[in-house]
Amino acid sequence: MPRHPVIERVYVWDKLVRLHHWSVASLILINGWLLDGGGKLHRWAGYTLVALICTRIVWGLLSHGYARFSTFLPTPGRIKTYRLHYHNNNLPMPTGHNPLGGMMILLMFTLILSLGITGWLMGTDTYWGVTWLENLHETLFYILMLCVSLHVTMVLILSKHLHINLPKAMLTGYKERTSASRSLGSINKKN
Repeated sequence: MPRHPVIERVYVWDKLVRLHHWSVASLILINGWLLDGGGKLHRWAGYTLVALICTRIVWGLLSHGYARFSTFLPTPGRIKTYRLHYHNNNLPMPTGHNPLGGMMILLMFTLILSLGITGWLMGTDTYWGVTWLENLHETLFYILMLCVSLHVTMVLILSKHLHINLPKAMLTGYKERTSASRSLGSINKKN
């Protein structure tokens, strides 16, 4: 892809959002694939993930700007507007998350919290060694991995389609629009 000059630079992701994003991503991969399931480090990584999600929920309710949940949570109006833009091949690059990205965030937060709850329950006397709970915990993890794969795939597709380096934006905090990019508009108006 040829390099185009940057014509607009918008600060979108604050430090807490970026630190949260990369901490959660790292811990999920480490906890799911490298640590011994049920081991002490696995449990503490899980507790840390739950604490990170709870912190992000509080930040999403109290913060300002694009970290605030009200700027990207999906509503029927936002989804309809996004769908219309998509079908007309006129998809603007939302400054923050698009409504489908907002839905994915909610789903992944729910899955991570559910993993934390089921993991904690498996360590209690009542549910120690209960097969259905272990199976549920494992299934939730694989669903989360499917969501993570879809998230990464869509970030790469949208980066190419919109000519905006979305992974770089999550590292630096800035979305950069080039002469080849679609406009940094907001389809996330209150609908």
